[in-house]
Amino acid sequence: MKKAIKGNHAVSHGVRLSRVGVISAYPITPQTTIVEELSEMCARREIDARFIKVESEHSAMASLIGAATAGARTFTASSGNGLLLMHEVLHWTAGARLPIVMADVNRAVSGVWNIWAEQTDSLAQRDTGWIQIYCESSQELLDGVLMAYRLAEKVMLPVMIAYDAFFLSHTTEIVDIPDADVVDRFLPPYEPPVQLNFDDPRMFGGFFSTDYFYEHRYTVQQASQEALNVYPEVCREFNAHFGRSYDLVETWLTDDADTILVTAGAITSVSRIVIERLRSQGEKVGLMKLRMFRPIPVECWRKVLGNASRVVVIDRNLSVGVGGVFAAEIRSALYASDRHPPVYSAIAGLGGRDVTPEDVEGILHSMKVDDPSPDIPLYWGLKR
Repeated sequence: MKKAIKGNHAVSHGVRLSRVGVISAYPITPQTTIVEELSEMCARREIDARFIKVESEHSAMASLIGAATAGARTFTASSGNGLLLMHEVLHWTAGARLPIVMADVNRAVSGVWNIWAEQTDSLAQRDTGWIQIYCESSQELLDGVLMAYRLAEKVMLPVMIAYDAFFLSHTTEIVDIPDADVVDRFLPPYEPPVQLNFDDPRMFGGFFSTDYFYEHRYTVQQASQEALNVYPEVCREFNAHFGRSYDLVETWLTDDADTILVTAGAITSVSRIVIERLRSQGEKVGLMKLRMFRPIPVECWRKVLGNASRVVVIDRNLSVGVGGVFAAEIRSALYASDRHPPVYSAIAGLGGRDVTPEDVEGILHSMKVDDPSPDIPLYWGLKR
């Protein structure tokens, strides 16, 4: 069934089709309409789920830790400062190896109040152990939720689906909503390897001494790395069921490109217009869209970017004192490779500022240099 819906509601339908058993909800703009729609679905009995209204984002995740430990498939959503309040329990969730799925509608964090798009909130959680996947369209959101549960339950780590506030969360697009029976064949009921069971007692959340904690962290790291192998398998299985193709990254016209533009989220859609325009003018430019960011698909990035003469990264985020997070991570990934082109970093769209095709083209043209300095400056492109 094809239906015109908002990005947030595409996530809600993905959760419904995933037959989630427990949903926790605390409202924060701009994710609120996800859980509002889910609450209505529960009231109409379209979802057989326990809907828990909590008093904070910290409790939203804490309640899911209990539910997932008891063996339920679980979901919540957050944004901006709410996600920051979850930070402690995000570490707990990954450390407990719980396959919780969460939608983060990327929103700027304070300093000063701003409710519009920026990826700094999710990127501030990149060391928590959560797998992170960034989406560009409403269709990708619905599909991403279904694939997130398959991935999470295979590697036993939580997954965060991240996407731009308002540009995607509140924009209406046509989405193909699959039939439940087709989804059931792709995503079977969750069968936890270990759960609360009086007939099979286990210890959960216990104290680890120095004898075991080091090994525990090793297993979390290994599970995260295993996701790099499992996720492409999940994508291939998804394509076989639904006819839509995904992977660790998405590339366009990169095979012969001298310059490769790297984007994540909604800025990608704008960038496609620019790449097509510049190609028609004879410029060899290509596009790599980041999808999975944690764990980092290092070999994939090296394969796509290694033959370029330069890489230009547009970051809708900021690590103060460093610059763009994606650019810094890409430089690190390419450093040990035999082929490591200069990586230029541009900061754009913070706090929901529009990034137009003219902005993207201006970024690309401003970074045309024949002899790049090893100390590549951070580009802001401020217009005042």
